[in-house]
Amino acid sequence: MALTTIPLPFGLRDVTIVPIKADGTIDTAAEVDLPYARVFSFKETEDFEELKGDDHTVASHGAGPIVEWELEAGGISLEAYKVIAGGAITASGTTPNQKKIFTKKTTDSRPYFQVEGQAISDSGGDMHCVVYRCKADGDLEGSFENGSFMVTKCKGKGYGDPVQSDKLYDFVQNETATAIAYP
Repeated sequence: MALTTIPLPFGLRDVTIVPIKADGTIDTAAEVDLPYARVFSFKETEDFEELKGDDHTVASHGAGPIVEWELEAGGISLEAYKVIAGGAITASGTTPNQKKIFTKKTTDSRPYFQVEGQAISDSGGDMHCVVYRCKADGDLEGSFENGSFMVTKCKGKGYGDPVQSDKLYDFVQNETATAIAYP
């Protein structure tokens, strides 16, 4: 089926997060999938300052666009939580007594990462959204409730990739559905 001019994304199929190294490049070896992602929402926003005079607005100037995003998943791996929150993971033991511990210290800051989400398109193929240089600057939350699965949520901002072409985000429409993959 030929690529249509109007994609019809339906349903979240996959979300992947990738840490960003100190040099600004993504760490493809540390890519983490969120296999039970339920929500990946995003909106472009920008703060503007207006110049007013003589009882009317004379000019408006933006401070530069950012993307506000939100993720929600059923459960979460410690590796994914580390990409979002910072911190460290230690592993010990052997089967059947393995143990992993995620530790966050007061000195650990939240790192930058990249998010990519995929939705299948009812008009054929799929649609991906990539948000560059994200930071979880909002709440990181989860809850254990009687009779319910653990659901985790986080939100933050995407500031764009200053190292590789100043991209803030991409929408990618594929004629044939393409899994999220990093080289």
